[in-house]
Amino acid sequence: MPTWLTGLAAALRTARPDQLSWTRLHAADGRPAAVLMLIGDGPQGPDILLIERAASLRSHAGQSAFPGGATDPTDTSPATTALREAREEVGLDPAGVRILATGPALYIPPSHFLVTPVLGWWHTPCPVAPVDPSETSTVVRVPITHLADPANRLQVRHRRTGVLGPAFRVQEMFVWGFTGGLIDALLRLGGWERPWLPTEQVESPVTGTPPAPAADTLPASTGLGRTPGSTGGPG
Repeated sequence: MPTWLTGLAAALRTARPDQLSWTRLHAADGRPAAVLMLIGDGPQGPDILLIERAASLRSHAGQSAFPGGATDPTDTSPATTALREAREEVGLDPAGVRILATGPALYIPPSHFLVTPVLGWWHTPCPVAPVDPSETSTVVRVPITHLADPANRLQVRHRRTGVLGPAFRVQEMFVWGFTGGLIDALLRLGGWERPWLPTEQVESPVTGTPPAPAADTLPASTGLGRTPGSTGGPG
């Protein structure tokens, strides 16, 4: 494991749910699931693997996400679930991944999932692409410097609840909700976060398509980074 991942792995192991997730809700009977936060060392430095879900899916259609999904009865751990789902979605070879840490299970109200984030080091990268276009439309490796760039950061106001959460512009993708919250936490816990003023605010999209700016923006006085008590929508 690279030394620059040591701190992130240690922080994730001891993180509280409220340090990683937009929601303060919890459901002990939620359906278990896991996502793979896969970090590699690409041409532009450390990067992370993201997918865009197909627009035809019943749950979280068209949204950007980490590879992952529901736990199968044969899965022995959240890491097993995350690696299996990544193999099924993008053709990832699990042999090239070292699991570094798992975080606490996080509840996603709309889908009633309890999702465990799994941190992996992609020590031997392999070609990846959508295995089934009816489930996954896009696969990208995003440099962490791109995610940390204040020019690519903004906040989303959830249409139903009005709460705020972090969001990112990633190439042609718009990352928000559950995934946006995890990336925000990853940048903070990994020491990559850069000071930024959350002056741009948009309404949450129906799909992963970047939405139009909201009628108003946050005042600069909201401070740097995450605003206290802010949250994001599911996705």
